[in-house]
Amino acid sequence: MPSQPITTDPPPLYYLDNFQQALDWLQTRYADLLTAQEQDFIRQFLLLPVPSRALLVRLIMRKGPHFRSDRLSYPEIGCIPTAAGPLLELDWLSDSQPLDAEQLGQLLRREELAALLPAATVRSGRRKPELIAELAATQPQPRPFSQWCTGHTASLFTLLIGELCETLRLMFFGNLGQGWEEFVLAQLGIFRYEQVELGPDSRGFHCREDIECYRHLHRCRQALDEGMAAGEVAELLGEQRPDNPWLASRLARLQFSLARQLEREEQLDAALALYQRSGWRGARQRQIRILEKRRDHVRAHALVQQALAEPEDDAEMQLVLRAERRLARQLGLPPRAVAGKADSPRFDLVLPGPHPLGVELAVREHLSSDQAPVYYVENSLITGLFGLLCWEAIFAPLPGAFFHPFHSAPADLHSPDFHSRRRQAFDRCLARLESDSYRQHLRHIWRHKQGIQTPFVNWALLSEELLEMALHCLPARHLQLWCQRLLADLLAHRTGMPDLIQFWPQQQRYRMIEVKGPGDRLQDNQRRWLDYCARHQMPVEVCYVQWTR
Repeated sequence: MPSQPITTDPPPLYYLDNFQQALDWLQTRYADLLTAQEQDFIRQFLLLPVPSRALLVRLIMRKGPHFRSDRLSYPEIGCIPTAAGPLLELDWLSDSQPLDAEQLGQLLRREELAALLPAATVRSGRRKPELIAELAATQPQPRPFSQWCTGHTASLFTLLIGELCETLRLMFFGNLGQGWEEFVLAQLGIFRYEQVELGPDSRGFHCREDIECYRHLHRCRQALDEGMAAGEVAELLGEQRPDNPWLASRLARLQFSLARQLEREEQLDAALALYQRSGWRGARQRQIRILEKRRDHVRAHALVQQALAEPEDDAEMQLVLRAERRLARQLGLPPRAVAGKADSPRFDLVLPGPHPLGVELAVREHLSSDQAPVYYVENSLITGLFGLLCWEAIFAPLPGAFFHPFHSAPADLHSPDFHSRRRQAFDRCLARLESDSYRQHLRHIWRHKQGIQTPFVNWALLSEELLEMALHCLPARHLQLWCQRLLADLLAHRTGMPDLIQFWPQQQRYRMIEVKGPGDRLQDNQRRWLDYCARHQMPVEVCYVQWTR
């Protein structure tokens, strides 16, 4: 699993075969976590007639839970009411589920809805939401579809086991962001995934409590995204303390998001408490900002000293150094001596414009020549070379990293211990840079992994031409330094890289160029990348552009 890409039309019941593969997978890896209801579902599903199984899977994969029979047409299934019969007997479907006016309105066309209201009240041009509101006001009691629409030729089927099937989907994928269509996309070759060796213990959840914890975190995240007040979401979240490291990481990130929203709403006490509980990257710096805002300079200064002693990354170091200067003034303390930074060289251009495709492409067109081509590579070339060089370390089959065959990245990619768990594997990958063999290795990975889903390689941008130019002109030492910085923080350091790169293949050299248009200025993450490159004598410049009038 997954099966080989389909080169012709898929078999009629491909979706049923895929669903059955997933059930077999769950029985192999999650038998100890399946509830009696879930085990009974898997057992009874196999005993159903093929058309009934196929219809159920079709409904599971569609947006529901209510389905009109006249909108279900599947030649491979045949008669829909006949296929639905066994599902109705098992109470997996219902044909008599009560609907309120709002639910009914989502299933009916405007003219069908208007037929349920007195003709005198249905004026020409009235919109469907108005008709639904009037129906709800005049007939507020829920009733089955057959009673709402007497004489209608269609039946209504309601899926009653949607939550059970969603739990099975969660257990298989380890998340609720992926769906059963992943099988089809992989079979058709639309998406390709690295085939990581998966054993019986390859699963994201270790106990039933893990599953319930994930679903609770998911509900809270949805509530926040849908506009529920952050304080209410925090109360709903409660005191979660998952033992599963992967879930603990999700919790910490959610707590940080909640705290950030509370801070925006000026609920500083609640935000401070959540930041303290979160421990997510950046939480300590936000605590410092809140303490400064509350003029609690002593506590803020103490946190700054902790951060300076053990900074979580260079982003925090950059921010707390600024905070220390502010706090030193407030507390009457001598300012810390700061080592000078090597500024990146700058050059200025006046170009006709504005350019319709942006300032970066205007500069590329202006500077590029046959002898010194320029490529637009923002955040893609360096990460792409890293992804090729370290492919086997990234996709190492470690426990808790891969749960199913459709991972585009390890589940723990952004966990604090991602690098340390794979340190030896990454060391072996970077060791290739000590000889010229790394060039052939990168070419080999580029050819044989082409198109496979990965968080690092943008296949559309990293053409063979660009790869060859980079391998010819970029020193191995510079590639090693870039990889080391990426590994220090794969989430934060994947952004802020210079926009353009120019190669001089005859001299086997290059320069990177950060482009700034009129009124634009360097962002903090860009400054950190520029400073890193300058400290290691990498050729990088900042180009400031003005448009001709």
